Amino acid sequence: MFLKRLSNVFVFALMLGLLFSASVAEAAITLACPKAVPLGQAFLVRVTSTDPVSSVSIGWMSGEFSPEVSKWNGRDVAVEMLGTDVLSDKPGKKKVVIKVTAAGKEQEFKRTIRIVAKKYPVQKLTLPKKMVTPPTEVYTKIKQDRKESGKALSTYSTSREWFLPFERPVAGSLSSTYGLRRILNGKPKNPHRGLDFRGAKGTPVKAVAGGKVLLARKHYYAGNSLYIDHGNGVISLYFHLSEFDVKEGDTVERGQVVGRIGSTGRVTGPHLHLSISVNGKLVDPKPLLEKNADALLGAAG
Repeated sequence: MFLKRLSNVFVFALMLGLLFSASVAEAAITLACPKAVPLGQAFLVRVTSTDPVSSVSIGWMSGEFSPEVSKWNGRDVAVEMLGTDVLSDKPGKKKVVIKVTAAGKEQEFKRTIRIVAKKYPVQKLTLPKKMVTPPTEVYTKIKQDRKESGKALSTYSTSREWFLPFERPVAGSLSSTYGLRRILNGKPKNPHRGLDFRGAKGTPVKAVAGGKVLLARKHYYAGNSLYIDHGNGVISLYFHLSEFDVKEGDTVERGQVVGRIGSTGRVTGPHLHLSISVNGKLVDPKPLLEKNADALLGAAG
């Protein structure tokens, strides 16, 4: 009888030990991400592990991304910025699939994020016909511009050079916001997918974060256009510049002057248009200029 009780105790202890070990293994990895995000805005997913992490893969919508793993307070941490585009995406529940290989073991986690509808303002404008419909002789140029832009926006470099909030590129106030639905000469056009800053011609424009210049060329619609890669799929775009202070291939620092405000391209006056691309989706830059990482890991707003 004593041996039987001892055996039962041993089995119970063994089971408890296995359960405890499993709990510890699961607790080695913690995840943080919001439950809801407004349509058109970016958010963060953070993976933290007490064990060494060899790889992280984050699946979002049609893409799969591998953020850089770094050390923080003795733990391995990976942060990925994700988002939706007001032009191409819709409200609803979306899945994030996170795969983490730590201490030689791969674990998969799934989270649901609710993309919340957001009402954006409407702007009605009357413009000369030539500013709404381009002449046929520039169609080839526009097609080439889109090809160059698409190639730049598909860039995904593994080294993350950005942190939040981003540097404000110019001091001027906003003349146009993200998501603005424009009606030109009575016809609806694509929503505005960036911020317009007021400023005089020649005003210095600063990089919102460190990175590498991917593109510095003149486009038909956007004028003198600058694209800077900040790593992990985050790219900043600066349009209508009067001149460039950097060239393609240059490495720039956060806050460095990279160009000057101008009125090149299809515009009515000098200003800076800033867009932020997150894994190919143009998101609202405003929260990224105002909020820290904890805010983008938290609730919608």
